[in-house]
Amino acid sequence: MRMTLKGRRRCRSLPPDILSNLPDNIIDVILIRLPCKEAVRTSILSKKWRYHWCRITELNLDSHLWETKMDKLYPTVKFTKIIYQILSLHEGPITKFSLDIAVLKSCPNIDNFIHFLSRNDIQQLVLELPWGKMYNLPSSLFTFSLLSHLTLHNCVIHPPSDFQGFDKLISLKLCDVTISPELLGSLISQCPLLDKLELEISEDSLSDVIEINAPKLRSFDFTGNITFICLMNVPLLAEVSLSLYQGSSMEADNFFFAMFFESCTALERLFLHFNGSEIQPEDDDEVATRLPFDVNCVKYLYLRFLFLEESYDLSHVLCCIRSFPYLEYLEIQVGFGDDGIIESLELEHFTDLTLNHLREIKVERFEGTPPEMQLLKLLLAKSPGLVRMLIDTWIPDDTIVSRPGAFTEVSKFWRASPKAQVVHKS
Repeated sequence: MRMTLKGRRRCRSLPPDILSNLPDNIIDVILIRLPCKEAVRTSILSKKWRYHWCRITELNLDSHLWETKMDKLYPTVKFTKIIYQILSLHEGPITKFSLDIAVLKSCPNIDNFIHFLSRNDIQQLVLELPWGKMYNLPSSLFTFSLLSHLTLHNCVIHPPSDFQGFDKLISLKLCDVTISPELLGSLISQCPLLDKLELEISEDSLSDVIEINAPKLRSFDFTGNITFICLMNVPLLAEVSLSLYQGSSMEADNFFFAMFFESCTALERLFLHFNGSEIQPEDDDEVATRLPFDVNCVKYLYLRFLFLEESYDLSHVLCCIRSFPYLEYLEIQVGFGDDGIIESLELEHFTDLTLNHLREIKVERFEGTPPEMQLLKLLLAKSPGLVRMLIDTWIPDDTIVSRPGAFTEVSKFWRASPKAQVVHKS
């Protein structure tokens, strides 16, 4: 948060002895919480503060360092000059370094910066590089032996042949990077302590098969287009988020989607994002009603941007609900669509479905369309242990409003659970 003019005047009005007598650890906390530009400006406060910013252990550098209302130099020129000044004046270890230059039209040469950081005790590294031509990361980045958190945006990743892995890495986030599936699988397997993995791939550079061998992995978040994610060794994986682009092969009715869950013996929370896809099966495709096996460990299911009028989207949901017999919590965020009636939601089609363990249901962006009404009627009728159904009618789009009287209709639906409460939130 940038210090206001009033705040800077208040600091200057304080007696110098108060600022000078602050303990070093307190000054460190203050400087770390300031933007880098403001931290450097604290040099004017007193002699003790003059070069204290040079010893802070966390550096967060972004365009605020060089952007002014009267910019006359090309941003890359100013960036290079300022970063060199900061790093050359810095003393002591740097444990966290964040560089956000995504706004630049092209990426300047940062090899020397990374080489400089490799000689420090970097534990957390964030590089958000410009779009366009991908920057090839230098081999020195793969020598950070103490690295525990790594985030990379818009770059080419090609570890050297002698790379031995990141022994202490617990969090890895890769966004719009270029890396082969084989190298990605190798990189993941060479991080034995990896606890959290996040992949955001917008292009087709990774539309093949990813193998994940991570015995300590507990959280996995994937966004993009993929044929198959092979979970080879993930005994602790408890939370998964999948946001698959249109055309991904991992659909609920095929072999790959089913295989994904075979190794998830500890999975409790599953997030499925539908991204407003309009995927439809071929005329001769038969949509699966459930997975080949039950996934008994899943207790929390979150569905985002679910278009109930899209029968293929709906088939994914029903397939999952049928296959998660120990589901306790279900949250649905409804997408905006038409009012088409889905006959497959009639109760007589679900004689094999009983949600004995479902305790709570939350529905967001409820409009009261026929598909929504049918789904809620089905859930209420098939959940004998249900305690609460929360219906949230708040919709971010002011042009769309919930149908008047829809909640009253839902509250009159028959409930398998005598304890079930239907609660309205707007």
